[in-house]
This record gives sequence, structure tokens and C-alpha cells, in this order.
Amino acid sequence: MGKKKINTRTMVQAGFLVAISIVLTRFLVFMPTNTLRIGFGDLPLMLSGFLFGPVVGGITGIAADLIGLVINPLGPPHPGFTISSMLWGVISGLFMMIFKRNKDKNPYSKFNVVIVVTMCTIIISLGLNTYWLSRLYGKGFLVMFPSRLISAIVNIPIQSIIIFNLLKYLKNIAGVQNG
Repeated sequence: MGKKKINTRTMVQAGFLVAISIVLTRFLVFMPTNTLRIGFGDLPLMLSGFLFGPVVGGITGIAADLIGLVINPLGPPHPGFTISSMLWGVISGLFMMIFKRNKDKNPYSKFNVVIVVTMCTIIISLGLNTYWLSRLYGKGFLVMFPSRLISAIVNIPIQSIIIFNLLKYLKNIAGVQNG
């Protein structure tokens, strides 16, 4: 398997996903408390990983977080959230690399999408982001966890459905092979 180079087309498409992520994260979001945000800003970051792999997915996440912070900060800057943003693209990209090794099966199947969304949500949203928030606001991890868990349980199927349906069309636009 040869190394893929990042071409202009990929950069432009990733740039659109950055812009969409910023809008969904910074402007089209519901924040009932400062430690719970309900939105879909992570969808474009996962899509970037699904479509372009972990490197472009990670760069997309970093760019979305840093540019979004400059445009419309939702709180004090915290490098942990930049790492989390990067990981949405990296983890989904790594899973896609694994799924694509099985040439007989569709890497973009419903099952695979649900696995990726669930793993990303557990690791990043429930794990890392809850930890960053507990450190940032001085609240206990376990105090914040139940409301974040309920949000994750609701978000996983919604995000999985959205990503699965978007991938049907975007994988062709992005020029993704195998699936």
C-alpha cells in the first residue's frame, strides 16, 4: 500500500468540513450548562477521518478548533479540547483504515459507522472532554458524567444515521475508493 499524498482537492474538501464544523460547533448548538453542549460539530470531523484518513482527519480537527476559537470562543482556551477535536478525525480515520483491509466488506456499513461513532463518543466525549471540563471548572468528573452519558446515548444513534447517509454520497464526491 503506497503512501497517499494530500492534494489540493482533499485540502479544499477538508476546508469545507472545517467550516461546517465551526458553524455547527459555535453557532448551531444548545448549551443548557457550561459543561454540557448538545450539537453536531463533531460530525464533519468524523467525516473527514472516514473520507480522508487519520492524518487529514486530525488536521481538520485541529483547524476547526483553533479557527473556531478565534472566531467565537465558547469558553477559555484549553489545549485538551484541541486534542479532543483532533481525535474525532484521527480515531475515525484509523478505524476506516482497519475496515478497508477487508476487501470483501463495505467499510462504510451501518455497523461500522455505529462502531466508530460509539468508540469516538466514549473515548472523546465521555472520557477526555468530561475530564477536561472537570479540570477547567473544578467540578467532579462523576458529577458531570451522568448528564453527559444521557446526551451520548441520544447522540450516538442520531450521529450514526446522519454519517451513514452522508457517506453514501460524500464518498463518491471525495473520490474514496472501495465501498
